Amino acid sequence: MSEEVALGAWPYCDLAHLAHVELLTPRLEESLRFFTEVMGLIVSESTASSVYLRGWDDYEHHTLKLTAAPKPGLGHFAFRVRSPEALKRRVRVLEQSGLGQGWVEDERGHGPAYRFRTPDGHLMELYYETTWYTPTEATRPALKNQASRFPGQGANLRRLDHINLLASDVRAMRVFMEGYLGMKVTEQIVFSGGDEQGVWLTSNNKTYDVAITKDHLGAKGRFHHCTYAVDSREEVLRAADICLEHGVRIETGPHKHAIQQTFFLYVYEPGGNRFEVASPGARLLLAPDWRPIVWNEEERKKGQAWGLQTVPTFHTYGTPPLETQEA
Repeated sequence: MSEEVALGAWPYCDLAHLAHVELLTPRLEESLRFFTEVMGLIVSESTASSVYLRGWDDYEHHTLKLTAAPKPGLGHFAFRVRSPEALKRRVRVLEQSGLGQGWVEDERGHGPAYRFRTPDGHLMELYYETTWYTPTEATRPALKNQASRFPGQGANLRRLDHINLLASDVRAMRVFMEGYLGMKVTEQIVFSGGDEQGVWLTSNNKTYDVAITKDHLGAKGRFHHCTYAVDSREEVLRAADICLEHGVRIETGPHKHAIQQTFFLYVYEPGGNRFEVASPGARLLLAPDWRPIVWNEEERKKGQAWGLQTVPTFHTYGTPPLETQEA
C-alpha cells in the first residue's frame, strides 16, 4: 500500500459520517407507506422513480432514497466528508485502488460525489457539498437546535445510524475501509484460524457507521440491513407494537446485541429489504487509542446479550435474494 494510502489511517479522519442509503424496491408505493406511515420518516422530494426521505433530526435533505427496481437491494450508500480538501485526498487515494467509477453531479440533495465500488462490489460515494433541510411551517420545531418537529406518527425515527453489508471476503473489505477510507475498527468477529466473520467500523465518535458480515451463501455485494436510531429502548418496544398493528413481519427482537450493545428490532419492509430500528444508548468512542474488541466463535454461539439465539435467516437472508435462500 502506498504512502498516500497510508495517510488514511486513524485518526486521519476525512470521512464525517454515513450520509444516506439508497434502497431498491420492487414495491415502491408500499415501501413508501411503510417508511412514512409505519416508521414516521418525512418525504423531502419525489421524482418519477425515487422518493427521498429523512428522520426528524437528520440535518441533510435526505438520508434514505427509495428507488423502484425489479428486485430489492442496495442501490448505493454515501458518506459525507469533512471538507473539500478531505474529498480531494480521498479521491486521490481511491483512484489508486482501481475501483473508482468517477464523478456524479446530478444527484438530489448534495453536490458532486465520487463513486466507487468496494472490493466486494457495493456501490459507494463520497461528497462534501450538501443541502441542509429547511423546515416548512408544518415541520418547523419549537426548539431551533432540532432539524424538524416530531412527525406525530409512526416509530419516531430520529436519524440514520448505520448500514450492514454482506461480503464474501470480510478481511478484504476491512483492509479497504481502513486503508482507503481511514475508518476505525471498533469490534470484530474472528473465528479460529483467523477467519474474519464480521467487522464494525467508525469514522467519528459513534461506535460504528458500517458493519460488514460474512455472506454465508458466498455471494458478493449484497445488502443485510440499514438502521435508524430512536431515543430510547422504550421507543424500540413501541416500534414493535406499531409493526404488529400494521402487519409488518418481525424477524427478531426486541432484544439487545452483545456486539456494540445496541437494543434492536429487525423487520422486513414490503419490498423485501431488512430494516432495523435501534437504540444505540449512550455508547460513544471517546478513546483515541481504542483497541478493537475481538469475539471468537465460542462467544458468538452464546447468542445475543441476554441469551436470545440468532435466528437462522439473519445469517442467510440478504438482498438481492438468491434463488437458494428463503426469508
